[in-house]
Amino acid sequence: MTIRKPYLTPTEVANMLRVATVTVRMWAQKGMLKAEVTPGGHRRYMLQEVKRFARSHGIALQLENDERLRILIVDDQPEWLDIMVEILRNTQEAVVIETAADGFEAGHKVAGFRPHVVLLDLMMPGIDGVQVCKAIKRDPDTSSARVICVSGYIDQESEKKLKDAGVECCFAKPINTAELLEVIGLQSNHREVVSG
Repeated sequence: MTIRKPYLTPTEVANMLRVATVTVRMWAQKGMLKAEVTPGGHRRYMLQEVKRFARSHGIALQLENDERLRILIVDDQPEWLDIMVEILRNTQEAVVIETAADGFEAGHKVAGFRPHVVLLDLMMPGIDGVQVCKAIKRDPDTSSARVICVSGYIDQESEKKLKDAGVECCFAKPINTAELLEVIGLQSNHREVVSG
């Protein structure tokens, strides 16, 4: 059984190794378990590194049944949704993608789909990105989801509020898709800029 999700959060690694998240962070700080740091300052772990660490320490990994990366894209512009779905499907990793065009649908899909990554457009009618992120992070079933915000305009004050609410990082449209894919942990052969 192989996990196709390339980057793992500290919580996911802790669950796989059956230890506390604090222990995973301590191992990373001591250099025992190598971690990448995202632009937002969060640690992400390569699956191969976690497997190497587990083997060298005699730890049996606990793996989930569905190993594909689940991504939820929330945006009210159908064209942008279609473009992002195509870009995400054109990566070297197996992903499962769902879309939502409004806040109600997004809430329903976050609860049922349990995405690993939520790409959230902030400029949608009836959506408060800070509140959406807080709701995702407050629910134990979805708290490990990575929330990445996209918007036509993000000022420093808004970005700070979003990061305080648990948003990993923010992208202003037009989006450099190569950078977005890198943050998500996916690779594509195409370098594009997508406006929305």
